[in-house]
Amino acid sequence: MSGILAGKRILVTGVLTEGSIAFHAAKVAQEEGAEVILTGFGRLSLVERIAKRLPKPAPVIELDVTNQEHLDGLADKIREHSTDDSGLDGIVHSIAFGPQGAFNFLEASWEDVSTAVQVSAYSYKSLTMACLPLMQRGGSVVGLTFDATIAWPKYDWMGVAKAALESTNRYLARDLGAKNVRCNLIAAGPIKSIAAKSIPGFEELADVWNHRAPIGWDLADPDPAGRGVVGLLSDFFPRTTGEIVHVDGGVHMMGA
Repeated sequence: MSGILAGKRILVTGVLTEGSIAFHAAKVAQEEGAEVILTGFGRLSLVERIAKRLPKPAPVIELDVTNQEHLDGLADKIREHSTDDSGLDGIVHSIAFGPQGAFNFLEASWEDVSTAVQVSAYSYKSLTMACLPLMQRGGSVVGLTFDATIAWPKYDWMGVAKAALESTNRYLARDLGAKNVRCNLIAAGPIKSIAAKSIPGFEELADVWNHRAPIGWDLADPDPAGRGVVGLLSDFFPRTTGEIVHVDGGVHMMGA
């Protein structure tokens, strides 16, 4: 099969619904020739059901990124679903979570904040390291952020966690460059997803895009961000690492 990911094996985390960026990244990756493996947390049956809506069937591996046993066994689980020993060529990190308390900046407890940082930022490093034994010939790691250079309304400690993710991306890129592993992030605009519904005041946050995206932004269309992920997974950016690519309709560069 032809395509910019032809012959590559990609691990995609965070596929919860057809409306997620992760689902569209997996879909476009398959359309571009990749073999895709998914991970799920919690309701695996839901992920397996959504996986059947991809162009081709994709196996689902259970993964809680806060569970060290899951991380330690991940490479072997991926091998079980591989038809050969060609390893892994790419990872999509689409994992973020903040307890409700994390969305109140002045009142949040350290327990809330530490959970948000562990799941949303530290897991980028721990997931990559769990997969690294399979990336002997190098590869590409792509995560999803929400521009952490400014303070957004209502986003609070999740914004801090995303800033930690962006910093983690730079350090991971620094340390894995010698292994020919590139690490980059897509800074996507807001999407009306299950994750978004858990953010108090999401509508107020997202409304910025209705007025300030010069090229326009559709809150119901994760496809542009999914395509951005696939672009970074491909070999078309062979010397790009530690980068943040904005797929947000241009909001990030608009002045006040």
